[in-house]
Amino acid sequence: MMFPKLFIPGPTNVRPEVLAEQTLPMIGHRTEVFETLFARVQTKLRRLFYTQSRVYVVAASGTGLQEAAIRNGVRRRVLCTVNGAFGQRWYEVAVGCGKEVVKVDIPWGQAVKPTDVVQAIEREGPFDAVTIVHNETSTGVMNPVEDIAQAVRDAAPDTLIFVDAVSSLGGVKIPVDEWGLDVCLTSSQKALALPPGLALAAVSDRVLERAEEVSGRGWYFDFLVLEKYLQRNTTPATPAISLMWALDRQLDIMFAEGLDNRFARHAQLAEMTRHWAETRGFALFPEEGYASQTVTCVRNTRGIDVGALNQYLRSRGMIISNGYGKLKGQTFRIAHMGETTMADMHTLLATIDEWLEQQG
Repeated sequence: MMFPKLFIPGPTNVRPEVLAEQTLPMIGHRTEVFETLFARVQTKLRRLFYTQSRVYVVAASGTGLQEAAIRNGVRRRVLCTVNGAFGQRWYEVAVGCGKEVVKVDIPWGQAVKPTDVVQAIEREGPFDAVTIVHNETSTGVMNPVEDIAQAVRDAAPDTLIFVDAVSSLGGVKIPVDEWGLDVCLTSSQKALALPPGLALAAVSDRVLERAEEVSGRGWYFDFLVLEKYLQRNTTPATPAISLMWALDRQLDIMFAEGLDNRFARHAQLAEMTRHWAETRGFALFPEEGYASQTVTCVRNTRGIDVGALNQYLRSRGMIISNGYGKLKGQTFRIAHMGETTMADMHTLLATIDEWLEQQG
């Protein structure tokens, strides 16, 4: 069976040597071997997140940590910013947790602006927390989290700032402590270029203090329980041990490349892809100045058959993504995150050019 090279917004391609780490013999998770692995990974993760606090690692998707943020940090009221499918998901998670939720709806394709958030706080606050998706893979919009976080701290200092960086962390620099983020969550299968199954979150001291005041935190995602076990270099429940070995190896690979070099590569790939789209008669879906560095969402202004294009690409050993949900057929998405190289992108775009030329 031929597996195509993935240019989709997750899962992303994983290096063979990282995949191979999962074949190591199984170990007990209450052993010194695992605790040593966990401690080593924790140190590396704090470096990746640019934080001095802690990074929780759980066996879940990123959505699990969206729920964890709500359950631990929201006593009653939360403000959810929504300009795409994953902002909407966080809103639905908050509703599902029984919180009082106010939604700031922004048209898909536009970015959430600091003024949008501050006006909502002034109009309908106070709130225990505000949720923001840094990089909306459904629309290719990257929201200005640094500016939003600063505006929230100025307008409502006690409001916690929760950020979903599932499809950006590892491809874009997100200095968690410097930006004052209280929860910054991601998952393994996007820019980190690992198999799905791990969710990770940098969590501030402010969140742990808040959690002491919140009832109904559950258990699996209770940050206070996770913190207790983190102090012993382990996890409350059985971890995804094989994925932890892979994470350890992949972090070494990322640091060997150099984080600044990695971020620059993602920016170059994004610029190449945007330039290609615009010079081929397509338009970009995100508003100008807010395009993602990890996935380009192209407006299908030429009216091509995206399904037929993908069928052709599959025959050539690669695949992109159609538009998400209501944008299917109206847009298509080309991801350039994780281990994607400039040569990979040249090959993909040249192959799409071949197909476009055949269409006349």
